Amino acid sequence: MTFFESLLLLMFAAIVLLQLARRLSLPYPALLAAAGVLIALLPGSPKIEIEPETYLALLIAPVLVDAAFDFPLGAARRLFLPLFFYAVVAVVITAFVVAWIGKLYLGLPFSAALVMGAIVAPPDAAAATAVLRRFSIPREVDSILQGESLFNDATALLLFSAGLAFVNHHMDAGSVTRLVFAAPGGILFGVASAYLIVRVNPLVRGTLGGNLLQFVFSYAIWIIASHLGLSAVLATVAFAMTAAHRTAPAEGALDARMRIQSYAAWSAVVFTLNVFAFLLMGMQARVILGRMERSQLHNALVFAAIVVAVVIAVRPCIVLAFRGVRCLLARMGQRCQPAPLGESLFIGWCGMRGFVTMATALALPQGFPHRDTLVLAAFAVVLTTLVVQGVTLAPMIQVLCLSSKEAKEAEALAIRVKLADAALNALADKSGSEADNLRFRLRLIRDTCMQRQDSIGLQRLRQLGLESVLSQRQELERLRDEDAISTEAYLESQEQIDWLELTFLRGEERRIEEI
Repeated sequence: MTFFESLLLLMFAAIVLLQLARRLSLPYPALLAAAGVLIALLPGSPKIEIEPETYLALLIAPVLVDAAFDFPLGAARRLFLPLFFYAVVAVVITAFVVAWIGKLYLGLPFSAALVMGAIVAPPDAAAATAVLRRFSIPREVDSILQGESLFNDATALLLFSAGLAFVNHHMDAGSVTRLVFAAPGGILFGVASAYLIVRVNPLVRGTLGGNLLQFVFSYAIWIIASHLGLSAVLATVAFAMTAAHRTAPAEGALDARMRIQSYAAWSAVVFTLNVFAFLLMGMQARVILGRMERSQLHNALVFAAIVVAVVIAVRPCIVLAFRGVRCLLARMGQRCQPAPLGESLFIGWCGMRGFVTMATALALPQGFPHRDTLVLAAFAVVLTTLVVQGVTLAPMIQVLCLSSKEAKEAEALAIRVKLADAALNALADKSGSEADNLRFRLRLIRDTCMQRQDSIGLQRLRQLGLESVLSQRQELERLRDEDAISTEAYLESQEQIDWLELTFLRGEERRIEEI
């Protein structure tokens, strides 16, 4: 079976499993990882081999760009203290605790044990998001989880790189200097790259090549930063956040069509990489199990169980300790507002590992001490946290009364009111039937959102709008069936009707997601 045939077979199996996960309300990453083990057991199962050093760039770079582009700088500044604690302090503590266990149980050199700690230390917000999309959680909690996932990857990968350098005996004065400057250098390189692509974007605006350039640039930043000895993660995150901030409407760097196409392309690519990574992790675990002798396997499973227990237990302790410190500071008169206990408990339990843990585990060099045992432990951490914590998050939201569906709906309506007011202000000095028509539509949206009319006014507007769209579709299909219009005119009209229909749908109805 060729590589392409193997890839198609895996993707088809993934599609079937995704439908099963959606109907059973299970976290799809866990199901895919388990399926990877089963697929590897089948006779003649496909074998997909990727060089270890390729894993990080291939799997992580676009995921980080996608997440960082959507995370606002304002939220990073506002939540600096909790983000620093969870993304730096908590990751370092977890990595050192796991390293101590690796040194004690496996007899690993501390540098190699620290590599293991760095692999399993960073929680993955993407894994949590796959479970939490069906629920509404407080904005503060959601922002912390998303921001933490961005910056804890940087911390973990810096530890990972430092540990690998020590293991390979590449640490000298020059290496230490490079590690010290890797973080600030990566940030500066990412910011400079963002300014460059903002200047290039207008040249490729409205073209498919512009979408392709975004992916090429993302991978190029990671690869160039790695070759320069800079933090590839921080360079990528800084690039995406700066580019998102600089592509303001006034600068005209991205128009609406380009932005919508880019969003669709990035969503599909990132999701496909997630699917591929989890399947690949399961298949690698099966290969490792087949290589181990019974005594070695027993020791590896015991070590994996210990690491899983420690990783799950350490995070809630760290989160509650942080809350305790903030409570103490607040009692001492400091301007420090601790999070509610329920939110802290929930954040502490959202410690699911996923994408980064798998990618870094697979990126371990083949000659690394106890490599099979470490990869197996990483797989156990990912699978256990996704299943145990992933399945229990929904009941936890209900028990802790964290559902904020009504608050999010109110926020969405308030935003629509503000946007309508801004548009009405822009039309204030305009005259003519066209301006009057626009003002009427904007006032209708604003008034229904403010519930000045009956409470079902907005729903009624959506219903009538969708009925009018349906009638237009039927007429367009009739014209096509009678060969009364050209193919180009048909496709253009169909696109216009599609855009119109989307304006009448709720936010959750417009999104295409795998729940």
